[in-house]
Amino acid sequence: MAEEEHQSDEGLLRVLKWDLGLFEQITRGFRFPREWDARYRDQNQTAADAPPRYITLFEDLFLQGNFRLPATEFLSHILHFYGFHLSQMSPPGIVRVRHFEFLCQSHNIEPTLEKFRAFYQLIRNMDFYSFGNRGSAKKILLNPPKSFHDWKQKFFFIREEVIPIAMIFRAPDVLRRRSCRSPRRLTGSQMSDRCPEDSTQVPVLKFEDRGCFPHFRWVHGRAPVGTRGTILV
Repeated sequence: MAEEEHQSDEGLLRVLKWDLGLFEQITRGFRFPREWDARYRDQNQTAADAPPRYITLFEDLFLQGNFRLPATEFLSHILHFYGFHLSQMSPPGIVRVRHFEFLCQSHNIEPTLEKFRAFYQLIRNMDFYSFGNRGSAKKILLNPPKSFHDWKQKFFFIREEVIPIAMIFRAPDVLRRRSCRSPRRLTGSQMSDRCPEDSTQVPVLKFEDRGCFPHFRWVHGRAPVGTRGTILV
């Protein structure tokens, strides 16, 4: 079997297996300073065994999800609002967060939690969290990665100070449903993630009275019949 290769600042990183050598390539390639004290796991440790004042991070967040440290303010807002720990974020979740950041920045739009929630809702798969498209919103990530092989086995520990917010572990049973009440009007300067129960409008991001991101065909339109404004938070 041929090994997959990914480009880093110091060359190609081989990701077929997870060992101390690859871990050291990542700490060098992504320029982790010594004070972050990134640690490769011991033989019998699991991802749940982070030492006190350390957190667990997964290799695929970096190589597949374009996650970088220190974390951005936008990611901090998402973790704070949804109330889960970064180590509970699956690679598909970080892919959508980072893609949204890049998309907004490429159009000189500030990425905000309100904008993000207009297009995505929180979903849970086993004990990890990600984001799925809202039923009435246009898709903005057309070709997401299909799978992440053995990503839960490729982890390391790092000082918790690399994420400048107090993170908590979210229990699986705290997902809540919140009904939409107010009209959804989306503009570059103000964006709501709520809509009336009988709404048939498709969310559209607008900037200076024009739809942004034309290559994603963000246009005015109608939602499919049966679409409702129920939000997972």
